[in-house]
Amino acid sequence: MASPVEALFRPFQLGQLTLPNRIVMAPMTRSKSPGGVPGPDVAAYYRRRAAGGVGLIVTEGTYIAHPTAGFDPSVPHFYGEEALAGWRRVVEEVHGAGGRIFPQLWHVGISFGPNSVFADGIQPIGPSGLKKPGESAGRAMTQKDIDEVVAAYGVSARAAKQIGFDGIEIHGAHGYLIDQFFWEGTNQRTDRYGGDLVARTRFAVEVIEEVRRTVGPDFPLVLRFSQWKLHDYDAKLARTPEELERFLKPLVDAGVDVFHCSTRRFWEPEFEGSTLNLAGWTKKLSGKPTITVGSVSLNEDFMTSFRTDATAAVTGLDELLERLNRGEFDLVALGRALIVNPSWPKQVRNGELESLHPFNRSALAQLV
Repeated sequence: MASPVEALFRPFQLGQLTLPNRIVMAPMTRSKSPGGVPGPDVAAYYRRRAAGGVGLIVTEGTYIAHPTAGFDPSVPHFYGEEALAGWRRVVEEVHGAGGRIFPQLWHVGISFGPNSVFADGIQPIGPSGLKKPGESAGRAMTQKDIDEVVAAYGVSARAAKQIGFDGIEIHGAHGYLIDQFFWEGTNQRTDRYGGDLVARTRFAVEVIEEVRRTVGPDFPLVLRFSQWKLHDYDAKLARTPEELERFLKPLVDAGVDVFHCSTRRFWEPEFEGSTLNLAGWTKKLSGKPTITVGSVSLNEDFMTSFRTDATAAVTGLDELLERLNRGEFDLVALGRALIVNPSWPKQVRNGELESLHPFNRSALAQLV
């Protein structure tokens, strides 16, 4: 009889791309690329996870080719000759270890952090100039801004395909730019980019359509979205399955192949009356494959363990495997567990859960 963990190691077909298993490395901002350029240490970091058995790596968020995309000088760019040369090295290392890799394309919008400022007098931009409901921290985007940012996503997507990546993930979660358009708390526009939940998907639809136009119909495209925001865990884009279905449809029509459904704890139900989590509901309503994520193999979510310096202990995988075997979702993303256990897939497949290390935020100090 097959071991329950074998569900994690079944290949998965994503269009013309075959993933060797169901394990995904979640995007995690590491800020270890000075000047926006990923160096050999970044390439080695991703290679170790591919060599450890991860089927698909999604890189940390990378700033698209627009001057307002982000303000952290150590977050990698996805534009410019030097940065793209660094990313080409990353792709070569991951492919050399038998892995597959997507970049995550990112624009932070009006960030809610303490350092959301730019040099040269550039203001942060967002749909309505709000970083959260009622609090301005930048300027509202003009149509020219919107057109330029949409085009910038296309420029970076084209570069990803040209330098050998296997697909693309667009960051539309956690209160950053695309999510700022999604959420009524930060989108108060009265033009075609504002209004009801479906109308508020228009900016994302234009981004997805531009990316799809530049990479073609067969290049895998993932959209990461969330209900929660880093500054509001209780926020909801969709409060019912019916609202979620209306939200998803224009994104599917625009060209999304896979939804990466970000939750803080994968085992929590999304709506009353069902045990399905966000990935489960999204798959059911959209018909598209989904990635689940959130404290997989750990007992505490990231922000709690980060803010309190608490150690997130290793847990079992029974509930995860039951849900995966039921087909609730298709792929499973891990973040912190892979920072401290680069060979997590091999350890799990070999029945070595007792050898897994717990996570503490001190592990973030170095890129290993």
